[in-house]
Amino acid sequence: MATIVSPLPGVFYRKPGPGKPPFANEGDTIEVGQTIGIVEIMKQFTEIQSDVAGTLEFFEVNEGDMVNPGDTIAAIREG
Repeated sequence: MATIVSPLPGVFYRKPGPGKPPFANEGDTIEVGQTIGIVEIMKQFTEIQSDVAGTLEFFEVNEGDMVNPGDTIAAIREG
């Protein structure tokens, strides 16, 4: 199981904006480089991308949760 961690502090969002669908959902097939969410700090948005391919097992944080560098955002079962 691979984990995706936050590279910086901020607020985690699963969607690109209000009323838009999430970048990815649990159970989705994820490709290398695919965006699964964004972290916002001081109106700067950083895409959180997967560095592995596989199935998105779960999100460790919810929409709007604060994250710190190194916090686990999601887990992906490789393969």
